[in-house]
Amino acid sequence: MNEEILRMTGIGKSFGPVRALHDVELELRSGEVMALLGENGAGKSTLMKILTGVYSLDEGSITYFGQDVNFKTPKEAQAAGIAIVHQELSMMQDLTVAQNIFLGRESMNGPFINDAAMNREAKKIFDALHISLNPAAVVRDIPVGMQQMSEIARAISEDAKVIIFDEPTTSLTDDEIEQLFKIIRQLKAEGIGIIYISHRMDEIGKITDRITVLRDGGYVGTVNTKDTTREDLIKMMVGRVVYVEPKEHSLVAADAPVVLEVKHLTSGDRVKDVSFTLHRGEVLGFAGLMGAGRTETARAIFGADPIDAGEIYINGEKVDIKNTEDAVTHGIGYLSEDRRIDGMITDFSIQNNIAIVSIDSFIKGLLIDDGEIQKAAEDFVGALNIKCASTEQAAKTLSGGNQQKVVIAKWLMRDSDILIFDEPTKGIDVGAKSEIYSIIQKLADAGKAVIMISSEMEEILRMSDRILVMAEGRKTAELDIAEATQEKIMTYASQEEVSA
Repeated sequence: MNEEILRMTGIGKSFGPVRALHDVELELRSGEVMALLGENGAGKSTLMKILTGVYSLDEGSITYFGQDVNFKTPKEAQAAGIAIVHQELSMMQDLTVAQNIFLGRESMNGPFINDAAMNREAKKIFDALHISLNPAAVVRDIPVGMQQMSEIARAISEDAKVIIFDEPTTSLTDDEIEQLFKIIRQLKAEGIGIIYISHRMDEIGKITDRITVLRDGGYVGTVNTKDTTREDLIKMMVGRVVYVEPKEHSLVAADAPVVLEVKHLTSGDRVKDVSFTLHRGEVLGFAGLMGAGRTETARAIFGADPIDAGEIYINGEKVDIKNTEDAVTHGIGYLSEDRRIDGMITDFSIQNNIAIVSIDSFIKGLLIDDGEIQKAAEDFVGALNIKCASTEQAAKTLSGGNQQKVVIAKWLMRDSDILIFDEPTKGIDVGAKSEIYSIIQKLADAGKAVIMISSEMEEILRMSDRILVMAEGRKTAELDIAEATQEKIMTYASQEEVSA
């Protein structure tokens, strides 16, 4: 135990003129959890793709169990015992759990796939990991947390000696995260080396032994988790101190007008009789546990889901929002939780993504004025500090934080007065988070009205002027930020009765 099993030394990688990695180091020991930290674009994914054979290295060396290696394909890395559990699950939704685990390595009975044998083998792995899951269940019918456990089981079935966890808790509940941590501790006890990538700083302190930090494609250092403060790590990651302090009092003017009023909103079985107001210049935080109905409330207001009952007023006038086009017409913008699926077209350029909901304003005669789109997009790229080589660059090439800024720019170009931010910092690093926070507060200071949905308590307390708490589809409390605490929020998030 604790012998060195992997060492990456002097790793360099370039893509044309862009130097993605330079002189990077990483050491992993058996039976340890090594965190790999860095801002979006720091080089973490590139380093892991080199390790797993997706990319070839340009410089440096990799030593694995004392042997020099240079995996040419993911299959080579997999055969050597290096597995990765991706942030975005790669399970085939219409296959069973066992079929996914042994995909490409099926048990055969003559010319036929032996599902019974695969089910037995999968159950052995689940039993060893203390996971209660039916191997014959179809993947689309099981919760996301169990899909994540199935991915881990697939890695175990490949006799993995190194497992990379890439943002594994992004879509998990607190209970599922705790179950994941139990499994990681068990794998660690069995001598497996774990590389753990996450932007959630509280997780890093709970589950890791050491931390390697990258910045701008370079190696910053490796530290022991127990000897390092959160502030030290943030400074290593971003090269500066980023202050994270809760908002002590509301910044909304006492006479700020109500710009949005929702009365007795009901939508399906996830939004039940929800009422609230939103003022000009306010950041209204939506807090609650997963499944509380926060996103569904936002989607109903934005016209993405049908409204079964209730009324919506904008600037005192009742409006009828039947679809997203109606919402946009009434000045509502929605930054969705999954920016890649609902927020942007990743194959489109940055400038076309920014202009997409305002395209009518760039039509001259029968033609779209691409020059004007580029000029306007460049203004927003500069204002929001979007890091890119050109506005003609494909959005998919940007880091998560910069993609989020592109979606924000899209609604700013539309000049939406009411902005709904659903998990605005999901999957982005601490430095980009700080920039997003600053943008949101500047929007509120400029008179925009903001609804911010977040599962991060620290984020809710830092940004909100007022907090609406939901549970089981209902509003259970409204708290002024001056009286809000984590304990109060969690109490209301765990009850179904509406607070007086």
